This record gives sequence, structure tokens and C-alpha cells, in this order.
Amino acid sequence: MDNALTGKVSQKGQLVIPVSIRKALGIEKGSEVSFEVKGNEIRIKKVPTALDWSNLVEQLPEEKVKIDKNGHYDPKESPNFHDWMVNG
Repeated sequence: MDNALTGKVSQKGQLVIPVSIRKALGIEKGSEVSFEVKGNEIRIKKVPTALDWSNLVEQLPEEKVKIDKNGHYDPKESPNFHDWMVNG
């Protein structure tokens, strides 16, 4: 979503977020957003919910890493850990 969209500010100061943005970010009635002001710009971000965090955690790979007394491990037994150690 790289194109600029516009919204309107109501007489009460309420801002309408375009439906395409709400759908893309999963913003629904009751969702919380944060506002950050930089110069003459406002950045609006969706505040992650507990469900958002839960879904993120479910996607994390899980593996047991055996590290010997010398601090060595077998990269074949722990490929995700090895990738993290090498690539960060």
C-alpha cells in the first residue's frame, strides 16, 4: 500500500481511516491506535493486541539446543539456532 490516501477530520476532531487501510492492518471497531508527531506529520500505528502477540509467538520456531561444556552445538540438530547465531 504505497499510494497516499486521504481521510477527513470531523467537526469533533475525529479522523476517518480509509477502509482499505483498516482492512490491511486489521483495524476494527474498538482497536487502539497510537499517534506520533514528527514536524508537520502524524504517524498512526495500530497498537498490537494480545491476540496479535499470541499469533506472532506461535510463528516462532521451537527447537531444543544442546550446548556442550565447551559452548559447542551441532548445527544440523539445531538449524534455526544456527541460522540465528550466524545471521542474527
